[in-house]
Amino acid sequence: MKYKPHDYQQYAKNFILTHPACCLMLDMGLGKTIITLSALWLLALDSFDIGKILVIAPKRVAESTWPKELAKWEHLTGLSYSLVMGSKKQREDALSRKTSVYIINRENVAWLVANHRWDFDTVVIDELSSFKSNQAERFKALKKVRPMVQRVIGLTGTPAPNSLLDLWPQMFLLDLGQRLGRFIGAYRERFFLPDKRSREIIYSYKPRDGAEEKIYELLSDICISMKAVDFLNMPEKISNCIEVALDQKEQKIYDEFQKEMCVALDNEEELDAMNAAGLSNKLLQMANGAVYGENKKVIHIHDRKLDALEDLIEAANGKPILVAYWYKHDLARIRERFAVRTIDTEKDIDDWNAGKIPVALIHPAAAGHGLNLQEGGSTIVWFGLTWSLELYQQLNARLWRQGQKNKVIIQHIVTCGTHDEDVMKALEAKDTRQSALIEAVKARIGGAAYDWESRKNHAGIPTDGNGTKLS
Repeated sequence: MKYKPHDYQQYAKNFILTHPACCLMLDMGLGKTIITLSALWLLALDSFDIGKILVIAPKRVAESTWPKELAKWEHLTGLSYSLVMGSKKQREDALSRKTSVYIINRENVAWLVANHRWDFDTVVIDELSSFKSNQAERFKALKKVRPMVQRVIGLTGTPAPNSLLDLWPQMFLLDLGQRLGRFIGAYRERFFLPDKRSREIIYSYKPRDGAEEKIYELLSDICISMKAVDFLNMPEKISNCIEVALDQKEQKIYDEFQKEMCVALDNEEELDAMNAAGLSNKLLQMANGAVYGENKKVIHIHDRKLDALEDLIEAANGKPILVAYWYKHDLARIRERFAVRTIDTEKDIDDWNAGKIPVALIHPAAAGHGLNLQEGGSTIVWFGLTWSLELYQQLNARLWRQGQKNKVIIQHIVTCGTHDEDVMKALEAKDTRQSALIEAVKARIGGAAYDWESRKNHAGIPTDGNGTKLS
């Protein structure tokens, strides 16, 4: 696929090229990965300024996002990679391969430093904020080898979600203490005052007057953020798909049910559908991870979307997220796993707009016109999708509206090889008629492919109703 960067992506890439130590503080969905890879390709294969590259990332991001991006874009040809994950032998084999980029999950950083000769001259830390504790083993390990690294690129959405104290370990890995000092104690004494305490025990600190502005000033030459530079017209809307995949067993269950309209499960449960419409409904439920059986009994299928949601919540680092769910069992499973709150009452709306709810859940049907939620956040995650273009656009418009001061990021968690893909295509083509729903299901029964392109072309170029092409 050809890469056509936005102006802000070009700006960020050039920033990496001209700064041996830098941090990109970009909201999720703005393309931190492709920006970084584009810069790495130029540094490694055009100017030959760097040699071995180590990418440190959260586990699922390491094993999925980075390899997918490397394989996706034409201009990255030649930038090969090795995935340093799995068993000890698998990790050692991966490290022994001659390649450009080595990708490792952050949990294995300490093992890497302790057991292998350090010969990486470039390090990329995806989700730099996961190195915010100076007591963590991963930080101590990376700190030890940092003097041997020529280039460090930090990527994060929110570098200091809890406190400005979180910045010191992250920035130390970038500049070895040049800007915020070599020791966290000196940094704390310079910029903070004791806050909550019990006699000699200090539980928390608060910034001194003017400290926040001074800290940002000190970091301004090596850090960029979307708030600091107005790359795009505001409010900007960016739409992304987060793809998850079923394992072989889960996919087999889904495919059999899709083809036969009934399937026997391991727990002696049997799932069936009476017609194409019922099948469509249950296929969407299965894509989300659970499905209603007889007597509304909830049957668990998988946790792929919950895992992806966990990654998104972690990447947000406390920045508010509005999660759209469709089925009650989705709501129950999300509540069971995460600390969340539903948007139901005026009090909920007020608290959301006041920034008091980090993760809020909302049903699209409850997000009517006139509901103002733009003050509380700018990120929507679609956990479960809907065929209704009206409800889809209506909910997105709760954040993407006049008064929104930040870029609106719309994330869709899509289960590959399922009905989710049909819904996304229908939304993109604005073909949400009941017939499209039924046709999509019918065509899948027996394995026949549905000609979405012809429908898309017939319908014309899809937009969101405000002139913006859906992507």
